[in-house]
Amino acid sequence: MKDCERLVHAYHDPRPLSMTRIALAPCSPFSVTTELLKLTAAMAKEWDVRMHTHLAETLDEEQYCLELHKLRPLAYMESVGWLEDGRSWFAHAVHLNEEEARLMGKTRTGAAHCPTSNLRLGSGIAPIRMYLGQGVPIGLGVDGSASNDSSSMLAEARQAMLVSRVKAGVSSMPARDALRLATRGGAQVLGRDDIGQLAPGKAADLAIFDLNGIDFAGAWADPVAAVLFCGASHKARWVLVNGEVVVEERRLVRVNEESVARQANALSKELLEKSS
Repeated sequence: MKDCERLVHAYHDPRPLSMTRIALAPCSPFSVTTELLKLTAAMAKEWDVRMHTHLAETLDEEQYCLELHKLRPLAYMESVGWLEDGRSWFAHAVHLNEEEARLMGKTRTGAAHCPTSNLRLGSGIAPIRMYLGQGVPIGLGVDGSASNDSSSMLAEARQAMLVSRVKAGVSSMPARDALRLATRGGAQVLGRDDIGQLAPGKAADLAIFDLNGIDFAGAWADPVAAVLFCGASHKARWVLVNGEVVVEERRLVRVNEESVARQANALSKELLEKSS
């Protein structure tokens, strides 16, 4: 927590259009102590930053909380002060019921929907349409590289669209609703009103796709939906973040991609060798 305090005071920038915000994020209710969760909530309030953890991802976690704390995961987080002031969001939220969804909506507690990770690990499908109906702020996440091999936000939006149709019916998640989760939804979860949409006064965050290729042939009638239905593996041709170009002609501008790939492969090889 001392290092968290150092980072917040050194780097957290609460101003509009800020490019650096710090959140306190203990990993999960089964990997940290009750005391740390309570302290995190107190410090987040004192420093006026947001809080994040993984919650209700698996049935094993639910059983753990019931056995150890005599509470379901969300009730446990409420007992340690994480649902008091709308500054929290939870990754996954797969195994929550309608009463718990109402509580999240009432307290403006957000969720980061991670469908690819949930499918890869066989954790289940989060009831996103139910959450939206209860006013729960919902954004999209990719979880981590251990359970999401590409970490593509566009692929995640497509996955969110498809799994919702399995969970709640084919009309439950139109393409535009999935894209909203990926944009305005994420901004809402982060408590930001200066990002997430193309409008005057917002950050100039743009992802520009070229729909002239064969991938999108025949999809001209609805180019917005085409980005999800046809181009989930497609890279944006240009990306601007707060008005600065970070991707040009589908290549990162500030990072040498080949060098990063070499480093990642070397580290992966080292980890595998150590584990064998």
